[in-house]
Amino acid sequence: MMTMTVAVVGAGLIGRAWAIVFARAGLAVRLYDVDHLQLDSVLSRINESLEDLQKAGLVEEPAAILARIDAQSDLTKALTGVAYVQECGPEDVAAKQAIYTQLEAASEPDTILASSTSGIVASQFTAHLKHPERCLVAHPVNPPYLIPLVEVVPSNTTSAQVIERTMALMRQVEQEPILVNKEVQGFILNRLQGALLNEALRLFRDGYVSAEDLDKTVKHGLGLRWSFMGPFETIDLNAPKGVVDYAGRYGPLYRDVDTQRSGDNPWEAQTLQALDEQRREALPNNQLAGRQAWRDRRLMALIAHKQAQPGS
Repeated sequence: MMTMTVAVVGAGLIGRAWAIVFARAGLAVRLYDVDHLQLDSVLSRINESLEDLQKAGLVEEPAAILARIDAQSDLTKALTGVAYVQECGPEDVAAKQAIYTQLEAASEPDTILASSTSGIVASQFTAHLKHPERCLVAHPVNPPYLIPLVEVVPSNTTSAQVIERTMALMRQVEQEPILVNKEVQGFILNRLQGALLNEALRLFRDGYVSAEDLDKTVKHGLGLRWSFMGPFETIDLNAPKGVVDYAGRYGPLYRDVDTQRSGDNPWEAQTLQALDEQRREALPNNQLAGRQAWRDRRLMALIAHKQAQPGS
């Protein structure tokens, strides 16, 4: 598999990141986009990311990685002879249906067609195909060359072989795939993130906490543990006899809190406007790009640290 060729369809933010993931692992990558202007700058933008990764000690030879990426403006040429396609198109069902019609026509019969969609299940945009059994979702976390989780989400028509091949490929390119056993809107990560965001917005809206202190609660509290273990392991270790013991001690509290949550919409414009005012006071719009670069550097330092730890 180390000599296989893969294709990435869509040269935007996620497509560029996927190209780095595959090329970093030694695979040949064909990076396609319908927008010629996007393709004109894509390799230089990927090179900038690779240089940042080199500075963080996460890659050794940026030029060799970049040389494995071939920017292509012809879909048929991009898909000829590839074993796997990572689609990174718009988050729109109709657009994906059209894209997958093209991908099926241009690719070979045993090529896996995987989508980077953040929440649309594969059956919604592949059911019309002649061979939906070779399609599934492989949802990354942005950027996947720093955050390795990939949610592999088959539809009820995806073949077992396609699932196995996709999971194996993700492990080969040093991602951490999880298998979502059946289709659910938003998959696993965004449903968990959504539950936290919904509660955070309600607590902010109802005046219990400022935006700054809410963020402190996660980054100086929950986030420290969650950076190296998940919520189930956390509660298992937080009681002398494990999960059942923890549930006996704290389950009633969590059940009571859950019943207090209303079914109203925490994403109302008034709440978001108030949140935006506090965030812009802390971080003006003209400083967003710089803070995003800071975030990526901090992620690189964290990844480098975790890689150096035993049992990571």
